[in-house]
This record gives sequence, C-alpha cells and structure tokens, in this order.
Amino acid sequence: MALREPLDAAGAALLAIDMQRGFDAPDLPPRSAAPDGPALRLLAAWRARGAPVIHVRHDSVQAGSVLAPSHPGNALRDGFAPSPDEALVVKSVNSAFIGTDLDLRLRRLGVGTIVAFGFETDKCVSTTVRMGANLGYRMIVAADACAAFDQPGLDGAILPAALVHAVHLATLANEFAEVASVEEILARLAGA
Repeated sequence: MALREPLDAAGAALLAIDMQRGFDAPDLPPRSAAPDGPALRLLAAWRARGAPVIHVRHDSVQAGSVLAPSHPGNALRDGFAPSPDEALVVKSVNSAFIGTDLDLRLRRLGVGTIVAFGFETDKCVSTTVRMGANLGYRMIVAADACAAFDQPGLDGAILPAALVHAVHLATLANEFAEVASVEEILARLAGA
C-alpha cells in the first residue's frame, strides 16, 4: 500500500461513505475491522485543513433493511455527522455517483482527488471508487477506515471478512485506486 505522489488537500475531497449505525446490527456477520478510530482521525485532520468533506448516507429501499430511512440504523455513526459547511449526499444504490449530484458538487469544488472510506469495502466503497476512477478522479482508499463482512462463497462456504476486505482492496489497487493506511495518507497530506 502506498501513495504514488503527495496528496494536496487543496484539490481533494474526503468522501465518508455510509458511516451508519446499521452496520452495528447484532445479526450481521462478523466484520473485518472497526474502522471508526482511523476514520475519525482522518476526518479530524481533513477538517483541520479546511478541505472539502462530503458525507454519503445510504437510504435503502429494501424492505426490512437496517439502512432504511425509517430505521434507527439509517442514522450516521457518532462523530460522523456533517458539520454545517459539509455536504450530505443521499443514495439508494451502491455508487454514490448514481442518482445524486456528487459529481457536480466535486467539479464545482475543483476537486481532482477523492479520498474515500466507509462501509462496505466490497460494496458501496468499491462501487463508488470504481465509478469515480472511470469519471477521471484520482481515487485513494483509506484501507483501515473501511470494513467488510463475512460473505458466502459460490459453494456456500463462508469467506472471512478479512479476506473479502483484502481482496477488494487489492482489486481496487490493481486498476482503480491507490490504497493506503490513514497514517500514510496523513503523512503525505499537504495543507489546504
């Protein structure tokens, strides 16, 4: 994991994807990691530089989903509510670019680089990062500020969350994004 070049906060936005309480539901499969600590460190450092932060919330349209707007799990996790000058983009599909004004917001801000983190590594984070890369953004994934869950394989065997997380980060790094730890991102982050 490494960044190819320094990261200038002046032309970058931080994208917090689906940092919602529903991902702590007790009936969910085991998770790869607890991303809140690293994510909050990254968010605090980003805010201190005055660089753009955009929050994404998934308003599920699936019946019974813990991310449905009527469910308490739809709420953002402690510490991840937008401050008054930060945008909130609401989506109902995996990519934060589909059916939203995210791309327009980023272009109006003059953003060329997006640092993304959140839930789930293999779903909404991956889909948003892939689409962002296809739209021409330099995409950076904060690996330890993301998490995945155990998934059933095609043969029915359970794929461990850590493996799901690692494979999806490797796939993103192979073609769509730079993948780095929060520590490395902060070490390479220049002013705003």
